[in-house]
Amino acid sequence: MSRPALPDDTELSDRIRTLDLESKVRLLTGTNLWRLPAEPRLGLSAVTMSDGPQGVRGTGEDPAETGLLAPAPSALAATWDTELAERLGDLFATEAHRKGVDVVLGPVVNLQRTPVAGRHFEYFSEDPLLTGTLAAALVRGLQNRGVSACLKHFVANDSETDRTRYLSRLDERTLREVYLAPFEQVIAEADPWSVMAAYSGVDDGNESAPMTENARLLREVLKEEWGFSGPVVSDWAATRSTVASAVGGLDLAMPGPEPLWDLPLVEAVRAGEVDERLIDDKVLRLLRLARHTGRLGEPGQHRVLPAAPAGPTEEEFRLLREVAARGMVLLRNQGDLLPLAPGGSHDQVDLPAPAAEGNRSEPDLLSVPDGIRSVALIGPNAVTPYLQGGGSAFVPAVRTVSFEDGLRAALPEDVRLSVHRGGDSRLRPPYLTDALLTDPDPDTGTVGVRADHLDADGNQVGGRIRPSGDWSGYTDFGPKTHRVVLRTVLTLTEPGTHRLEIGCVGRYGVTVDGEEVLAGNDDRGVELILDSTHNNPPLRGIDLEVGPRPRRIALSVDLTVVEPGGYDRFVTAQLRHAPPGSTPYEEIAEAAAAAQAADVAVVVVGTNEEVESEGWDRAALDLPGHQNDLVRKVLAANPRTIVVVNAGAPVLLPWADEAPALLWAWLPGQEAGHALADVLLGRIEPSGRLPWTLPARAEDVPVPDAVPRDGVVDYGEGVHIGHRAWDKGGLVPAFPFGHGLGWTRWAYESVAVSQSSVSTILPSPAGGDGLKLTVELTNTGPRPGREVVQVYVEPPQDGIDRPVRLLAGFATVRAAAGARTTADLHVAARAFQVWDVGTGGWRTPAGRYRLHVGRSSRDLCLMAEVTVEDSGFHAAR
Repeated sequence: MSRPALPDDTELSDRIRTLDLESKVRLLTGTNLWRLPAEPRLGLSAVTMSDGPQGVRGTGEDPAETGLLAPAPSALAATWDTELAERLGDLFATEAHRKGVDVVLGPVVNLQRTPVAGRHFEYFSEDPLLTGTLAAALVRGLQNRGVSACLKHFVANDSETDRTRYLSRLDERTLREVYLAPFEQVIAEADPWSVMAAYSGVDDGNESAPMTENARLLREVLKEEWGFSGPVVSDWAATRSTVASAVGGLDLAMPGPEPLWDLPLVEAVRAGEVDERLIDDKVLRLLRLARHTGRLGEPGQHRVLPAAPAGPTEEEFRLLREVAARGMVLLRNQGDLLPLAPGGSHDQVDLPAPAAEGNRSEPDLLSVPDGIRSVALIGPNAVTPYLQGGGSAFVPAVRTVSFEDGLRAALPEDVRLSVHRGGDSRLRPPYLTDALLTDPDPDTGTVGVRADHLDADGNQVGGRIRPSGDWSGYTDFGPKTHRVVLRTVLTLTEPGTHRLEIGCVGRYGVTVDGEEVLAGNDDRGVELILDSTHNNPPLRGIDLEVGPRPRRIALSVDLTVVEPGGYDRFVTAQLRHAPPGSTPYEEIAEAAAAAQAADVAVVVVGTNEEVESEGWDRAALDLPGHQNDLVRKVLAANPRTIVVVNAGAPVLLPWADEAPALLWAWLPGQEAGHALADVLLGRIEPSGRLPWTLPARAEDVPVPDAVPRDGVVDYGEGVHIGHRAWDKGGLVPAFPFGHGLGWTRWAYESVAVSQSSVSTILPSPAGGDGLKLTVELTNTGPRPGREVVQVYVEPPQDGIDRPVRLLAGFATVRAAAGARTTADLHVAARAFQVWDVGTGGWRTPAGRYRLHVGRSSRDLCLMAEVTVEDSGFHAAR
């Protein structure tokens, strides 16, 4: 059943009746990439949207605009801390108010079904409950401040290969118990004000259709069964039809103006193909969104919004730093190598106010590392950290703190820090820099690349000079521009073979010293954006020989402007350069020598923008480049080596059991360096726990890829996703779901089970029904610390195919050294239920269920049993 009408919906419906059909339809698509139309007759101001999973990017109207860059969602999920997630949502709301944004497109509650998924870093977890719980907290933080979340991507859109075309085929029970579950939970617990329909389609045996047209899921499940009262927004350029999408449940087609939802939708209503009452319902949902976000006033009156908050502030930087540090997962710590500084932790256990947690890096607040006078910081990601994933999650950061900068700020002045790359992990060479580039116009003598904007007749209508070879997604030209011609003089001085690599999209031609060397004729438009080709064009290269004298090369790139539908017109060119230089093996040898000479070595390895991004899935799980060789050489050179993994998604670590200390640092956002220093030097405990399973071997991964076969992604594993699949297959991972150490140790002492509130089993994913677990545990280690207490339900295995165990609840507790504490966990009745396809509802199979309590899915310390009967739960004797 749908929720009852909101108190003033009648008044809103009265307003809608004052509009003609054309005016109502005009409200259902954007005026541009990010804004919806205003309608003074309704009191409706324009609603503005923005990308937002790792911050709030803004509308891009100011090319110089920057913002706060948070850790990736997977890093937040690793905290298993709803209070911290809600605080981060509150911060996102502040950022949205600064940028005039009303709707943040996130959080993403798709599941990490396969570790090679390109947007794995942007998802919270492989587990539906952990995903739904953390996402609901983030939504509450946002919407408590009047900024709408847009829950996405509804639904089963869990990989990037052919993401705009594939059909996800999964049975109804799997869809209900796994992939719909986090959406249902967030809607029940946090009431998001908008939801985004995915590019892909779903075939669940009831209906097979693109998500923008899937009436079974959008109308019957989302709106009618769950009572979702806001608008369903298309993913950008995902609307493929007029009648089917309008009837199927789509409410807003973005970006706009969407040609399928303008005159064609009006004509469809007049032809009787679309009921006008459906149009009215779509407008009503839009007005509810506008009311929530303060964009709805009295008809005919101009609504004045409050002034935007100032910022960013140091307190906000401290919160981002805290999230990054607390989300780090200590996988190994042999001999208590970490933390490097002696004495007690300054973690938030001892701090009086949340705002002060993990907030300083001044040396006088940190103990001097015991016996350490030199540190070697090594690795390609030590030199160039990967702070955020590519694609729509990207935020131009207001500042970034590198790992080197963070350690230099935190270490005492008498501790020497040396930095060594140890080989490049990127396949693509770096962009040409201004030191090599000169404007070919002799009158300017300016460094950089000149862009001439030409109209269809070849007349110049504008131009720019920029000091870089990066012209990805260039849009800074007027509407008359038909071509953009890039020209520069490249001066190479180092003798040897230089590699020039160039990547362009669309129609283009490249000349070197007047001779054409490359050309392209790709006439695709919006697809170049949807598959991220505009950010990741294929590279084609030429070798340039330089002798004892400098060589000057005239380079020209002629680009035809790409017309991508509702997106901004653009051109893309990447001019990259690899000079002669040391081999990776020479760099590794130099790094190993530096490690041997240092008291401590910190090796930072990981992924980069070529590996983890929206638009494509990964081809493999290996660390790129020669990083495994680097780690092994450094481990052999220095027994006091800390390996830090700077990656959002799993990578294979074949040397993991050789590393004395192993720390997973995620994609940590702008405060990366400060956060890492806080952890290494004992300022903050890395209290993160893995939100996914880390494989030891690629061949063990339950879902090795999600490549469509004949246009279909088959979810044949059913309800066995992530750690459930590892348990079902009896497989041994490198580190299990939920694993993480810290600065202390914990003794689990007892668990007690009681009825939560009612004796019957209700079908709510978030209600007070179910069981309450009380777990007693003691911090038996030398430092204060934080523990994530996890409970897993083991259902009877004598009937329907069910997971061996599934996560059913968790709680985060803190305690001083030697102190005892209590964790109260709620296990909802839904954890015991299955979807009955025959009756179309939830049921609870009777039998004896085991409740396992512990530190991870494989480290289970306590167990209790309950028996489920028709009358409810009963403790087993």
